[in-house]
Amino acid sequence: MNLANVVAAAMFSGVTLYALFAGADFGAGFWDLVAGGADRGAPARELIEESIGPVWEANHVWLIFVLVTLWTGFPSAFAPIMSTLYVPLTLAAVGIILRGSAFAFRKASRTSSQRRLFGVAFASSSVITPYFLGTVVGGVASARVPAGTRTGNVITSWCNPTSVLGGVMAVIVCAFLAAVYLAADAARRGRPELVDAFRQRAFGAGVAGTAVAVAGVIVLHADAPDLFHGLTHRGAPLIVVSAFSGASTLVLVARRRFQVARYLAALAVVAVLWGWATGQYPWMLEHELTIGAAAAPRATLVAGLVALGAGSVLLVPALTWLLVLVQRGDLVNE
Repeated sequence: MNLANVVAAAMFSGVTLYALFAGADFGAGFWDLVAGGADRGAPARELIEESIGPVWEANHVWLIFVLVTLWTGFPSAFAPIMSTLYVPLTLAAVGIILRGSAFAFRKASRTSSQRRLFGVAFASSSVITPYFLGTVVGGVASARVPAGTRTGNVITSWCNPTSVLGGVMAVIVCAFLAAVYLAADAARRGRPELVDAFRQRAFGAGVAGTAVAVAGVIVLHADAPDLFHGLTHRGAPLIVVSAFSGASTLVLVARRRFQVARYLAALAVVAVLWGWATGQYPWMLEHELTIGAAAAPRATLVAGLVALGAGSVLLVPALTWLLVLVQRGDLVNE
């Protein structure tokens, strides 16, 4: 594996971590949105705040890492992606900002009308953000981002069947992860009524994800044939692992073995993401720019890896310890 591939793998590891951790937080916002009225939805919203409160802001570090690595390590890909897909990227950024501020203001609000307003802003932005990020993935994967100084169509690059599929799947995957994680958190906190509620939501998200994935086969075959070929050939083993892990997760949720189910749900997401990466390899921009051609000079890649290694020594143990404290219940979300 050459140096450019090493940096690309490190960057995609950041994508994976963002999908797992921030994705679950976005999914929690989705369930907040559909929890019901102020009284009926209060227990679910309380659990969501308790679960994501101590860690949710930290998860954006992975998105920052991905963007910085793309910018410095693969500038020839960064420029056309930002030039062509600036509309969905801007909308996703707005969603992230609204989500963070609304979550903080809702907890500080004293009136029910204020809590309702900020609650809607938090929940709705938790849906639109993963959707628009998914459309960006669809635009890149379906070869709608041209390389070089050309700029792709700023509308059809993300308003197309593959992008819509990517956006919808992103929302469903986030909801699925969150439902499994929240069922486990409810069981750990001794709230059986919420365990049953999030078990049902996990099943619903799993069924919806299966239906969209089946429909997605038709969409990709017609709209992104190169990606379809990669997924059904090089990426096929990982797609099979993802399907098996997702089905096993639902079986474990049905049997109330939530702790193991959490890991299998995460494995399902990891496998499908790396299945996509394997299917698209060696292209950074499908049929436009390879990983090697997009890479910065060797000195820049080396410097980036050194900085990544140094930062990981500080960051990874701290975030790991934070997650351990949350799972042990040692942190109280005031």
